[in-house]
Amino acid sequence: MSVITQPTAPPAADGAAVPTEPIYRLSVDQYHAMAQHGILSEDDPVELLEGWLVRKMTKYRPHSRCTYRTRRALDRLVPAGWYVDAQEPVTTADSEPEPDVAVIRGKDDDYLDRHPRHDEVALVVEVADSTLQQDRTTKKRLYARAGIPVYWIANLTGGRFEVYTEPTGAARRPDYRHRQEYGPDDEIPVVLDGIEVGRLLARDLLP
Repeated sequence: MSVITQPTAPPAADGAAVPTEPIYRLSVDQYHAMAQHGILSEDDPVELLEGWLVRKMTKYRPHSRCTYRTRRALDRLVPAGWYVDAQEPVTTADSEPEPDVAVIRGKDDDYLDRHPRHDEVALVVEVADSTLQQDRTTKKRLYARAGIPVYWIANLTGGRFEVYTEPTGAARRPDYRHRQEYGPDDEIPVVLDGIEVGRLLARDLLP
């Protein structure tokens, strides 16, 4: 089982030191209220992770290509009763991440007035280049805590996929019990509700 390490906080954009005083954490409801009142817009490059507003990194072309290829491949594979979305929010108890790709129960018309909840998501994918550390720590921890069954990291630096399964749920140190790596020539199983619905060749997804 992978060891969780705490990510290092990035420096503030204006060069100021990271505050040492207690910082206020937002609830998901407060985060939604900020959007409803125009304090945050859908164009603001932030997402709510474990109560913190975290700045989203700039997406470069390899990241966008991998996201597109993975979404398209999953879209062709998933059976009726599921749909594939990209870079849209998923609501958990304390977070609202925006995974690069997600496989969600039902159809998009089922979510006209709210975002999908964690228990309606079978698979999330994060495409990682400069975000690899965050995706292996904060994102993995919050997805495991939420009980999302399968988490893929498309590791662009390493040219492979990391697949995490068997989440612990709300444990003292949430994590996934099983980790498997898939190189470019390997086929990645796509598992929804514990059933393998097909396989995707990793090299077809990588940029």
